[in-house]
Amino acid sequence: MGKNKLARWAELGTFDNVIQHEKDVGFGKEHPVRGKWRSDIFRNQNPIILELGCGKGEYTTGLSQRFPGNNYIGVDIKGSRMWRGAKTAHENKFRNAAFLRTRIEFINSFFTEDEVDEIWLTFPDPQADKKNSNKRLTCPWFLNNYRSFLKDKGIIHLKTDNYELYRYTKNIAERNNLSVIIATTDLHKELEGNEILLIRTHYEDIFLKEGLKINYLAFRLEKNRNIEDPRSKTKEE
Repeated sequence: MGKNKLARWAELGTFDNVIQHEKDVGFGKEHPVRGKWRSDIFRNQNPIILELGCGKGEYTTGLSQRFPGNNYIGVDIKGSRMWRGAKTAHENKFRNAAFLRTRIEFINSFFTEDEVDEIWLTFPDPQADKKNSNKRLTCPWFLNNYRSFLKDKGIIHLKTDNYELYRYTKNIAERNNLSVIIATTDLHKELEGNEILLIRTHYEDIFLKEGLKINYLAFRLEKNRNIEDPRSKTKEE
């Protein structure tokens, strides 16, 4: 591990806007912050919005600046990447931006029922190998996990350059009769002028320079609807 990475890890631990995964946190175990984000971290009752797989935290910090009436939490396991967003929020005193370093598989350990209002998935790993589709952050296993802490009909936002991931997720939403709000395979053309487009991740800028189109999907996740894999359903039929 390089000196810069070690230094970032050390500095990350000094930021008061960062919660880090503890060794005893895992499936079925609760972190002390669970259910206390509003009272102990943000100290307000504003909506909480997650960016899962936040990388450098461009969306977490960008949204927190543009929408001060909401609280934003960037979640990622890679501390050296998260350091950039956490440092920006710390130095600029963005009181409505926080960061959580953990594996997304353990996300239920950090949030209680109805604690979260929306979820952003910005350029997650598409897991291009179909054998790994159950690792996609929009697969039924993850979506059903999100239901445990997301408010009823809370919004899931997906931005991706990968059409297969977009199509896969859209198919799951439609086959499970979830309400699709927006679905586009060319975000920057069809939603030109939307304030959310002003926020771009590091990778998004690279993709756009390469001439790639950005897919965007927004749908509502219903708390009482178990999400099924349409492919499994087809096989059973």
